[in-house]
Amino acid sequence: MALNALNLAGMRTLVTAGTKGIGKAVVERFVELGANVVTTARTHPSDIDERHFIPADLTTEEGCAHVARAVQQRLGGLDAIVHVLGGSSAPAGGFAALNDNEWQKELDLNLFPAVRLDRALLPGMLAQGKGVVIHVTSIQRQLPLPESTTAYAAAKAALAAYSKSLSKEVTPKGIRVVRVSPGWVETEAAVALAERLASDAGTDYEGGKAIIIKALGGIPLGRPAKPHEVADLIAFLVSPLASAISGTEYVIDGGTVPTV
Repeated sequence: MALNALNLAGMRTLVTAGTKGIGKAVVERFVELGANVVTTARTHPSDIDERHFIPADLTTEEGCAHVARAVQQRLGGLDAIVHVLGGSSAPAGGFAALNDNEWQKELDLNLFPAVRLDRALLPGMLAQGKGVVIHVTSIQRQLPLPESTTAYAAAKAALAAYSKSLSKEVTPKGIRVVRVSPGWVETEAAVALAERLASDAGTDYEGGKAIIIKALGGIPLGRPAKPHEVADLIAFLVSPLASAISGTEYVIDGGTVPTV
């Protein structure tokens, strides 16, 4: 399917964490397809017009409330929300390395921003009788790495369960809710990790990538996904071409998860 078959013209959209990685790719693709996009992150990058950017820390209640107010003022409502924000800063060392503070940080980053923004912005969608909500989860919810991603994986699993429940509640009222579950994506952070592993192992970047692929149990596709590939999937799911899709999850992992 050609991207020019998509129609996002005039769609009022909020994309969280839209300054790098998957979020940036989503913003760029949506703009190309004619959407009216606002994004948010902690720091305002120089390459995004301030009219399309809201600085905020979405790990806090205040940050989410600020974004919700600003979106209403700038766009007068929303047709789509794409929750990209996520990640992990937890230390390695398995379950014993995760104190209450580490657990809370993972939930504050990977679950609560979506919950809070949906709670603030969905009433407007419900009033207009239409809208799309995309929650970016992770294959880690099915394939956690005990050494380093237990809390992250659990938070993403909670996001997936919340998303499914929300879809059952609001889909009959005209709001589609869909999950997108990436595997390893070659973002800036992923490149940095591969380079660090390569340096530690005395190999090159491709060798660093091979280390990560082995840790994941292999990627049948042979490579990580590119951010723009995830963005293309999200653009399709937001578009009218996906008007019958809600309450489900689309995995984009090159075949990493070894189960049906």
